[in-house]
Amino acid sequence: MPGDIEFMRLALEQAERARAEEEVPVGAVLVDGDQVIASGANRPIATSDPTAHAEIEALRAAGAALGSYRLTGTTLYVTLEPCAMCAMAIVHARVRRLVFGAWDPRAGAAGSVTDIFALPGLNHRVDVFGGVLMEECGSLLRDFFLERRG
Repeated sequence: MPGDIEFMRLALEQAERARAEEEVPVGAVLVDGDQVIASGANRPIATSDPTAHAEIEALRAAGAALGSYRLTGTTLYVTLEPCAMCAMAIVHARVRRLVFGAWDPRAGAAGSVTDIFALPGLNHRVDVFGGVLMEECGSLLRDFFLERRG
């Protein structure tokens, strides 16, 4: 059965897809057990949609595939620590577990800047684990921005 590393590698493939489209290279894969339900890559530029983050793209695709916005029992793999918008969407979707790669010291909402998942009063708790393939995920982002900024 594939584990966290194998699924994060699939998320990295999605991040590479975003990079090829000149989007910030972030990818996501939503899994139920050992089955991939949906994936997503950053697409805000292509879609002219500021909410088209990799996580949101994967959650939307999974909701459409399953016919429900409630994605209970699933695990979401993301190459970058989610922002506040994505973190709340993960909570609302009832994702069971979040696994991410690189920490985001500028906008991370799973402990870096804030921790949405620890807010009291939420009606759902997500098991969060960061740092899986952190170096690979982080270097993909660093290289992308170095190329952009020269």
